[in-house]
Amino acid sequence: GGGLLILCIVCLLFAFIYPLIKFLGVYITQVYPLHEEINIIFFAFISFGLLGLYDDVVGFFELDRDQGFAGLRTSHKFALQIILGLIIGAMLYFNLGINIINIPFIGVFSLGWLYIPLAAFLIVGFANAVNITDGLDGLAGGLLMITLFGFWLLSASILDTPLSIFISLLIGALMAFLYFNVFPARIFMGDVGSMSLGAIFAVIGLLVGKIVALLIMGSIFIVVGLTSLLQILSVKFRGKRLFPVAPLHYWLLQIGWSEPKIVQRAWLAGIMLVIFGVWLAVI
Repeated sequence: GGGLLILCIVCLLFAFIYPLIKFLGVYITQVYPLHEEINIIFFAFISFGLLGLYDDVVGFFELDRDQGFAGLRTSHKFALQIILGLIIGAMLYFNLGINIINIPFIGVFSLGWLYIPLAAFLIVGFANAVNITDGLDGLAGGLLMITLFGFWLLSASILDTPLSIFISLLIGALMAFLYFNVFPARIFMGDVGSMSLGAIFAVIGLLVGKIVALLIMGSIFIVVGLTSLLQILSVKFRGKRLFPVAPLHYWLLQIGWSEPKIVQRAWLAGIMLVIFGVWLAVI
């Protein structure tokens, strides 16, 4: 699918372009030890992509236990996501020394080792939220492209050249993908794309040190993910639905909004949230 192409193309282009830039003598600035930062970026990107690829392969070939396929249960996959999130959080904490959060107008707080579970929570949360949002043509891809542009501005402002290059490649790949993914879509992101991009979206927010901006710019993903989560919990513990339909974009479809209208309004909201998030991050 399109998500696997994004994953492969971005990895291959970074492996070619970054050494080329260094060879040409372009001045490069970095915030963190180069190899450590790159290792974290690609470990997160590829590991969550492989988890998503597993789901795509199972879905494509319609493999199930009745056919003798001993696949992973949902709880096992979620446990794997948490383990990966904790590993990435530990890499950020131990390898890069990141352990603070900056809350605008309030102050900077050092979390110590508690930063690791916070990072894991954000990474796993956004990986699943983007996966849930990827339900309409162009919705998740467009929102990711818009929000990543905001993070490109922030990475450039802190002079993190490797991260800026990586984000630029992501944006370029998403632009090409969206050409074929907008309504009516001809290619789709799949779990490999939504999981890898959702996880790396959170990791980028953690690397630029702007967790509040991450939450603001990614708030559409959060709202969509929460509507789905609350619906599941309500059915499980109350025996009835909290919303007529979940996640949010399916409810909007049910009340008569067209698919392009929902996506266009989401993009506009995403642009406004990015402007607000970037402003809040740089003041």
